[in-house]
Amino acid sequence: MKLSTPSQKEIESIKTAANNTFKKNKRITIRLYDHDFKGIQKKAMEMGIPYQTLISAIIHRYIEGDLKSDTG
Repeated sequence: MKLSTPSQKEIESIKTAANNTFKKNKRITIRLYDHDFKGIQKKAMEMGIPYQTLISAIIHRYIEGDLKSDTG
């Protein structure tokens, strides 16, 4: 999967999603490689959002077809 740096508009959209966090209705647990987790935390900190929100936004963008897998 190839991830690009989000635009300012996308960052604002993700921040809006953070404000709507309590509207989400499904809680999951996932296991990540330590390197990936630290990378997500760093990117989220740079964007000024919680890392959980960034993970949710990445999943949402993938489901909506905005992110493409290198294999698909």
